[in-house]
Amino acid sequence: MTIQFDEEKQNKKLDELRKQEEEDLVSILADSKYHIPYINLAGMLIENEALRVVTEKEARELQVAPFKIMAKKVHIAVKSPTNDTTNLLKENLIQKGYAPVFYMASSASLEKVWARYAELSFATTSKKGSLDIESSIVAELGEKLRTMADVKQAVEGTQKENKVHRISRLMEIMIAGGISLNASDIHIEPEEKDVRIRFRLDGLLHDVFIVDHPTYKLLNSRLKLISGLKLTSENKAQDGRFSIFLNETEINMRVSLIPGAYGESYVMRILNPKSIQVKLEDMGIEPKLYEIIQTEIQKPHGMILLTGPTGSGKTTTLYAFLSKIYTPETKIITIEDPIEYHLKGITQTQTDNKKGYTFLEGLRSALRQDPDVIMVGEIRDAETAKIAVESALTGHLVFSTLHTNTAAGVIPRLTDLEINPKILPSALSLAIAQRLVRKLCIVCKKEKVVTEEEKIQITKILTDAKSQGKDLTFYGIKDGDEIHLWEPVGCDKCNNTGYKGRMGIFEAIMSDESIEKIMIQNPSEREIKRVANKQGILDMKQDGTIKALKGITSLEEVKSEVDLGEE
Repeated sequence: MTIQFDEEKQNKKLDELRKQEEEDLVSILADSKYHIPYINLAGMLIENEALRVVTEKEARELQVAPFKIMAKKVHIAVKSPTNDTTNLLKENLIQKGYAPVFYMASSASLEKVWARYAELSFATTSKKGSLDIESSIVAELGEKLRTMADVKQAVEGTQKENKVHRISRLMEIMIAGGISLNASDIHIEPEEKDVRIRFRLDGLLHDVFIVDHPTYKLLNSRLKLISGLKLTSENKAQDGRFSIFLNETEINMRVSLIPGAYGESYVMRILNPKSIQVKLEDMGIEPKLYEIIQTEIQKPHGMILLTGPTGSGKTTTLYAFLSKIYTPETKIITIEDPIEYHLKGITQTQTDNKKGYTFLEGLRSALRQDPDVIMVGEIRDAETAKIAVESALTGHLVFSTLHTNTAAGVIPRLTDLEINPKILPSALSLAIAQRLVRKLCIVCKKEKVVTEEEKIQITKILTDAKSQGKDLTFYGIKDGDEIHLWEPVGCDKCNNTGYKGRMGIFEAIMSDESIEKIMIQNPSEREIKRVANKQGILDMKQDGTIKALKGITSLEEVKSEVDLGEE
């Protein structure tokens, strides 16, 4: 038997062991000797704006590495945190108006950051600072870019600039325009002849401007640099992120890239705290359901589940619940994927499947922290469902989401996830389904001629609601009232779409005595809905129709989200 010795492989293994030993040693010294946090920057994104705070010469001389900046707080890794080093740097940064936060790191971590200075200085000298996006410029541009026409005009104005300046300006206009117009996403889509830039406004995509392929290639490189993506990889999907600070508000840009036939296609998700921070009372919840939700979220235990497709606003609703019930005396923990908005006073954690921190593991860990309220981003499997139900039964208030189309679908879905129907009534307090519809622009909407088909459809929906014992006079609708509907027109205030902003249409089912009785019989969705109709809560079809009759939205918008002909 011949034993082969692979020297290269062995050396590589030894090198990895040495690196790990150094990390372990630095971690021990940070904790026991220097009493500052340890950090490993191997897998972390290094923010370019942080590098601008400390020069490369200073960083190398003082053996430090700035890697993150939030507003005026600069996070800095140091190799040997002696008083002389940290005090000198600290005084210098405080004089400049910064608040330094120090960590202890290995030589490998520092070398990673120092290597980024080469890219940064190259960009600064050769490309005149094109690597970074200056937050102040984005803020200034945002004041001017109020409509899609403004964005197009600004892009056209860059044609006169040289290639280097033009790319920087295009990036700034694209991002500032997206934030200013409250877009949820920016899409960069290469096609055969050119590349299309689109914004998603109120759920729908709109063409904003077009660039040629040479311009796109430069934009592509810039986006990869600031998002921490691999520059050389062109044939596989990648995910990255970067941040913009506007008036001390951190706006996260989550970047998703996939390879396509004509180039890499990007979607930049804009996570703006202002757009997701919606008060419960401003979400369009009808008054009767609002009172029920208010009561249920104030209870000390139970489970409230939200359901609806991706992009229906479930996360925003969950955040609104948490903001409504938070007090300094309440311990609230969330398990999210991803954390979209940081809530004050609430412990938020983010799942990481690579490290084994799933919704299930997060829920188990959260329960060891003795919380009063737990928010689980999504219940995906039987084990997570079982622990969530057990938590609701043992004195915790649990908020989560489930993938079903209606509120009535929650109960059969939980049964499919192996939840015992006998204990379900004691755990489940409320099941809510929601959709998002666009609101008509109050400046340009106009009343439309109601067709005979629309009259018949609306009359049937209202008649069915009354036969179920729902009091429509509570919503300002009386027998014999003439049917009025409105339609979009389009003006400068709404970017010529006819709509501005979105609101929810909802339905809910309470776990009352009548629902409890049929839960143990393994009922169908239709049977649950028939019993729930007697609770007096509007279903989505009825809620949407009433909002259309009041001129808040159009009937076409409601039809795009809910089947009005469904029994």
